[in-house]
Amino acid sequence: MKGVSVFLVVLFVMVCVMARVEIVKKFSEYSRVEETEELQGLKNSNSTMLVEQSSDVANAKNEHAVDNPDEIASEVEMTIRNSTERRKLGFLSCGTGNPIDDCWRCDPKWQLNRKRLADCGIGFGRNAIGGRDGRFYVVTDPRDDDPVNPRPGTLRHAVIQDVPLWIVFKRDMVITLKQELIMNSFKTIDGRGSNVHIANGACITIQFITNVIIHGLHIHDCKPTGNALVRSSPSHFGWRTIADGDAVSIFGSSHIWVDHNSLSSCADGLVDAVMGSTAITISNNHFAHHNEVMLLGHSDSYVRDKQMQVTIAYNHFGAGLIQRMPRCRHGYFHVVNNDYTHWEMYAIGGSASPTINSQGNRYLAPVNPFAKEVTKRVDTGVGQWKGWNWRSEGDMLLNGAYFVPSGALASASYSRASSLGAKSSSMVGSITSGAGVLSCRRGNQC
Repeated sequence: MKGVSVFLVVLFVMVCVMARVEIVKKFSEYSRVEETEELQGLKNSNSTMLVEQSSDVANAKNEHAVDNPDEIASEVEMTIRNSTERRKLGFLSCGTGNPIDDCWRCDPKWQLNRKRLADCGIGFGRNAIGGRDGRFYVVTDPRDDDPVNPRPGTLRHAVIQDVPLWIVFKRDMVITLKQELIMNSFKTIDGRGSNVHIANGACITIQFITNVIIHGLHIHDCKPTGNALVRSSPSHFGWRTIADGDAVSIFGSSHIWVDHNSLSSCADGLVDAVMGSTAITISNNHFAHHNEVMLLGHSDSYVRDKQMQVTIAYNHFGAGLIQRMPRCRHGYFHVVNNDYTHWEMYAIGGSASPTINSQGNRYLAPVNPFAKEVTKRVDTGVGQWKGWNWRSEGDMLLNGAYFVPSGALASASYSRASSLGAKSSSMVGSITSGAGVLSCRRGNQC
């Protein structure tokens, strides 16, 4: 009897193992079919990329195939779930600790699945899908001859369309805009695979729209323009007064994601968000050689900005920066895992009682002994700002840098200024190592 029992146990284990192998094999076949369909969807010019269904396929297969004891079913389900999650994260994790980059950068065929990027957002702007549900638009012409009647094939012609578009570039180009590039909703500008500069003219305006992704652009030397007619949609153009010369101006807009750009040397701000803008993520950018880097809030008296929520994550604030990284007015701001290697006046400033949640950043103070403080309350007495909720958690403060906190240490307002889990500040170097425009070439990982 003992020999029979052992035989039955061995037989049972063999059957379970064979069942697991068959299930994983079948799931792999489904995954290959799905990947082929995704690539075919990119070759066709369908209006929508196919949505990944690997999890649904796995669950359907699991329902019929796993008729085993609980522990075996659990193991098989875990195997399938892990495989599915790896596919969502670009087949294999890159291991940088940067959740945006680990989501898509590992895939050497990223150019065949560009829209995966739209599922990798984090922070308050994580729901910005840009042009994910639209067709691809290939920019072939760098010219901007007529801001009222832009040529097909130009960046301006692409961004004004009324339909969702994922905008890419046929080749390297420098685009010098005569007037502001006034975007329409549900657009992605994706510079990966080409060296694209928007420079020496007007730059990007995101005004009263939603769902925009700006990725992979060099934006620099932006100048004030205006007092001119500019088209903002196929059916509308209007008179524009003088623009400030921001690299990216966000005005009354929501669900905006500015990621992996290199920004420098503009007439006004590098990224400014005002007039009730919210649900914004500014991530993985490299900022350099500029005075007033980032303004978040229209004015101290503009109370609609009290609903503003902005995530500033994984950016590198580099050489030649002076102040406003960011400078906040009303609202809630999550400053997380950024690398501050230069400022001349201060890094983070504010007025009008913003809530600032600084977590896991690396702050390297300048040599100047009078500029060691990370924070600045702008034109406000201590009697007013001592109640503002500003905190520093897990930040690395180097070369004499210090952060002056204020307000309640455990205020409920921090829940509205929390948008993702912070990594250890010791990881900031790795997390931000790819900040700015990436060198992405077809057939290779970015």
